Amino acid sequence: MVQNLKQPNNFFPMVIIGILFFIFGFVTWLNGSLIPFLKIICGLDDFQALFVTFAFYIAYFVMALPMSFVLKHTGYRNGMALGLLTMAIGSLLFIPAAFTASYSIFLVALFVLGTGLTILQTASNPYVVLLGPNESAAMRISIMGLINKGAGVIVPLVFTALVLSDLGDTSEQALLALSAEQLQELSNRLVMPYLYMAITTLGLIALVKYSHLPEIDPEEETSDGDGKSGIFQYPQAILGSLALFCYVGVEVIAGDTIGLFGADLGVNHFSTLTSYTMVFMVLGYLIGVTCIPKYLTQKNALIGSGVAGTLCIFGIMMSSIDSSSLAQLFWGWSGIPSIPNPVFFVALMGLAHALVWPSVWPLALKGLGRFTAQASALLIMGIAGGAILPLVFGRIAETSGDMQSAYWIAIPCYLFILFYAVKGHKMRKW
Repeated sequence: MVQNLKQPNNFFPMVIIGILFFIFGFVTWLNGSLIPFLKIICGLDDFQALFVTFAFYIAYFVMALPMSFVLKHTGYRNGMALGLLTMAIGSLLFIPAAFTASYSIFLVALFVLGTGLTILQTASNPYVVLLGPNESAAMRISIMGLINKGAGVIVPLVFTALVLSDLGDTSEQALLALSAEQLQELSNRLVMPYLYMAITTLGLIALVKYSHLPEIDPEEETSDGDGKSGIFQYPQAILGSLALFCYVGVEVIAGDTIGLFGADLGVNHFSTLTSYTMVFMVLGYLIGVTCIPKYLTQKNALIGSGVAGTLCIFGIMMSSIDSSSLAQLFWGWSGIPSIPNPVFFVALMGLAHALVWPSVWPLALKGLGRFTAQASALLIMGIAGGAILPLVFGRIAETSGDMQSAYWIAIPCYLFILFYAVKGHKMRKW
């Protein structure tokens, strides 16, 4: 299936894929800061603001299979370059969106960015799985996750420094009090971050296109000999895609709604709250790097994620918004701003489910032979959970008027992840 991927020295390919995973994280987790920002400058409610995640993540569902056919004709290296070019175009679309403060243009730009990331994700995740033994694949993906979520820690701080640094009071109430002219000036501040992003992605095209990344040739894929004729005859792949649908949904809820939740509770530094979730995710990936497979199997990592995530949701719903005791306990001594206990548990979801993505990929792709490329596209389509579930969350929060209780939507997601860990990944027939 793969030419020269299991060569003795895979350091250089891993470095290039690591750079791409950093870009994934930077672009993806910028949404967490962008959502409350656009809510203010475009005059949106919580449900409307969460169309940011819908426009971005629905691109994965719509474009994953078409992009897999594109990769078949362009090759994976040229496909990655095409994905970076598409991302650059999406970044440049933010310039007219910012100057006009048009939410519809923002959504189009986000969809184009998501399309570029779709082809990059479809190509890069199989690389990481196939760069070594299947048993340690979750460890390698955890390394990529560290890079990805490390970008997620940085990006809200960069966004705040470039966009909100000299505004003084950046609470939601203060920003809502700005005049129309001031809001337009605030919108214009989005131009430079996305212009920098466009320049960076254009520069990376040369690195990818002229690198020595080994090529994946779909025509050389071989069957595992079980006589199956299509990807839908592999339950572990279909259920794996559904597990990723649930995972990405709760991941986006944890990373992208925390700012809205904090703003609703009057947290002054709401635009940086995504960093809290990302720090916990980084801790989770460190566990994956150090413990898988020596101390922790991929199956047990998934079981732990399902249980811990469910407990976090109960913590969100049952803890008091008037207490910051947990943040004070864990980092009150450090000078890092405290957060209310329910917001703490939202951030803690990042640690709870950090190992779902790196564990599901090797379990879902195991033994697929020539259907691996199709399965990869199918798993990428599962990212659509990031489009659907946050919108469901937003509708529940808007209808009930209680964002804290709306987090219950994540409980069935964590339970399905638990099912996949215990039984779903072992199923070889329906």
